[in-house]
Amino acid sequence: MSEAENEVLEGGEQELSEVLRIRREKLDAMRADGFDPYTKVRYDFDAYTADIVENFEAMEGKRVKIAGRMMSRRDMGKANFIDIADGRGRIQCYIRVNDVGEETFEQYKKWDIGDIIGVEGEVFRTRRGEISIHAFAVELLSKSLLPLPEKFHGLRDTDMRYRQRYVDLIMNPEVKETFLKRSRIISGIREYLDSKGFLEVDTPILTTHEIGAAARPFKTYHNTLDMPMFLRIETELYLKRLIVGGMDRVYEVGRIFRNEGMDTRHNPEFTTVELYQAFTDYHGMMDIVTELYPRLAEKVCGSTVITYQGTEIDLGHWERLTMVEAVKKYSGIDYYCWASDEDARAAAAAAGVKVPAGATKGSVLAELFDAFVEDKLVQPTIIYDYPIENSPLAKRKADDPAFTERFEYFICCSEMGNAFSELNDPIDQRERFERQVEAKHREDPNSTAKVDDDFITALEYGMPPTGGLGFGVDRLVMLLTDSPSIRDVLLFPTMKPLGD
Repeated sequence: MSEAENEVLEGGEQELSEVLRIRREKLDAMRADGFDPYTKVRYDFDAYTADIVENFEAMEGKRVKIAGRMMSRRDMGKANFIDIADGRGRIQCYIRVNDVGEETFEQYKKWDIGDIIGVEGEVFRTRRGEISIHAFAVELLSKSLLPLPEKFHGLRDTDMRYRQRYVDLIMNPEVKETFLKRSRIISGIREYLDSKGFLEVDTPILTTHEIGAAARPFKTYHNTLDMPMFLRIETELYLKRLIVGGMDRVYEVGRIFRNEGMDTRHNPEFTTVELYQAFTDYHGMMDIVTELYPRLAEKVCGSTVITYQGTEIDLGHWERLTMVEAVKKYSGIDYYCWASDEDARAAAAAAGVKVPAGATKGSVLAELFDAFVEDKLVQPTIIYDYPIENSPLAKRKADDPAFTERFEYFICCSEMGNAFSELNDPIDQRERFERQVEAKHREDPNSTAKVDDDFITALEYGMPPTGGLGFGVDRLVMLLTDSPSIRDVLLFPTMKPLGD
């Protein structure tokens, strides 16, 4: 910042608008002198700061051109040291009047912290050992009209960081690293699935009707068709249509929208991966999970053993338990001791767990799992064989039709993904959809949910035995970047506008 700006900010109570006034006066003066900093359309830089620092021995003494944002300035009269940050790092530059010329130096002295500039010069190391660029030419490429946050504290207010991610990225290099890792995680998922013969596809985001699932959709309206439409809450049913059509391994990295609550693990729009493979089952999906997660950890973190919020997690080791086994392990209650639904409700009451008056054995088991098991699943754990009551899209187990071939997997006491041996019986599927829709209408009389008849038609043409898996990308990124909130791994999380 300039001396004038420092005086304004040190005054304490003067508004930011005063700093803006000072910078706009500088802009007006530049334009009056015939120079407009916003008309520059190109600057052909030939090096990134990180490449110079990492390859100093090869770069020393060579002439380079860099471009980036001026982050600091140390004024020593006729010579200055400044720091330049670009998309990959930061480097010091030495600017001296004798090297750039008096006219350029006088112009440069009027520039501000935050301005975008180009520097051409020679790579060298200072007497203090800092890798730097000795400038022979400097150029203003774009003017910053607002000052950056104070350098020692930066942008720390979390609400403002999420609202002004552009400033957050400028001031907090570790934030940019989180999103670089996010990109590597998604590319790693694609690399793995592509290597397994999966085909990436796109399915509709706008759907013509509200499906019967429990999630609440966002509703919109199509003017030309004169009909309501909905933002998708999943990609599942369209992907399974493709399995019917003979595309036997498909996946989608897709944006999902749910008009529900917000907290550290939920945002109204989020990213999932859903994949479907013909001629396999949920055990095949287990193998994908236990192969993919260690591979991603190695790629992004350098090890299968990571730390999340102070807890060491070994992604190279997975425990597998049925839901019945897990409930018995952590509560001592044995599902197979119940002769009836009434016995199950009595066992729940004895354990201090409230369940609905008409709860079945399967729904009681799920309630006991929530009460006694989930918060114990710190290390990677696959819980499989879910009761039919809470698995409307999964195939029944042939040897025990009260259960389905479904699993969820948990890390750090949180569900991370969900998988099935997919239901491919169109008659059974229609019945389950109808029950689901009825329940939705009881819950919300204004609901427009209905059975997806076209999906049933697709199943009637025949879908092969299929394994399906879905997991949240954002929660995975949280895990591998040690981030406590989903907002930390979304560049632009949903926020209520200021002033509303």
